[in-house]
Amino acid sequence: MLHPIFSTVLGHPDLVAEHLANYAALLRDEASQAGRNAIARIVAGVLAAIAGMLALGLIGIAVMLGVLHGSFHWVLAVVPGVAVICALIAGYVASRPSTAHAFEDVRAQIEADIHAMRNSGGRHAD
Repeated sequence: MLHPIFSTVLGHPDLVAEHLANYAALLRDEASQAGRNAIARIVAGVLAAIAGMLALGLIGIAVMLGVLHGSFHWVLAVVPGVAVICALIAGYVASRPSTAHAFEDVRAQIEADIHAMRNSGGRHAD
């Protein structure tokens, strides 16, 4: 006697095709989400680098202007400070661990399918 999976494949190929199409859609969604997370982190890293370089330039300009005028003005600290804050925020976003577990739903679905096949095979052997 055939295993239940073989009888299902032979008797209902449309169910198998639909199941495989659902796997493909799940993989596409998971890959899209992983891609969006990677792109967001790359953009945040680039912004952190640009803001860091801008902050260094502004700090240098603030020091030169402060020395040139012989006095300190609050704007000389605030303007570079904004760039430093932007660099720190973007750096944090770029370096934080990913919260999404890539392809976790696909793994769970495969495990569920394997479990269902083992259960159907166990019932079939009895």
